[in-house]
Amino acid sequence: MAPSTAKAKLTVITGPSGVGKGSLVKQLLELHPEIWLSISATTRVPRSGEIEAEHYFFLSHDRFADLVQADGCLEWAEFAGNRYGTPRKPVQQQLSLGRPVLLEIELEGARQVRRSFPEAVQIFLAPPSFEELERRIRGRATETEEAIQRRLVRAKEELMAQKEFDAVVVNDDLQVAVQELESLMGLRS
Repeated sequence: MAPSTAKAKLTVITGPSGVGKGSLVKQLLELHPEIWLSISATTRVPRSGEIEAEHYFFLSHDRFADLVQADGCLEWAEFAGNRYGTPRKPVQQQLSLGRPVLLEIELEGARQVRRSFPEAVQIFLAPPSFEELERRIRGRATETEEAIQRRLVRAKEELMAQKEFDAVVVNDDLQVAVQELESLMGLRS
């Protein structure tokens, strides 16, 4: 399907760790290759196998600071001494080409986008229950109990923010959730 300027819009997806954002976005992109998934900028050093402008835009601390100073980020934050953000220019370029643009970002980033790009559609992905979210996080078996507890505390805070969003999609059934996202993004009739 060719991109349509009438449907081209920015969609922001957020939700707590373990809710299934990655799985939903992967499925959505497979079904709709016309969607452009925004690429973040970072000041951290590339990891093995990461490719410039595919995984991230890798910037020096000075270049990132200049980008922020010039209002060149829709949102940005600092984690563990490195900065991460969504460059405004590539998003605007893709939208001007008529492509729907998707941002998969954290809650604070979504709040910043709401201020810097208020016309964006903001979607919160929620788990069917907090217990299910905890089961999913523990099921990864990749983190210490302390790290899991931090994620769960953060998830409770994030879940309280659902009412701030244009829509809430409960990720109970992947296919149903994908269909809801398609509708909210104007990709389904």
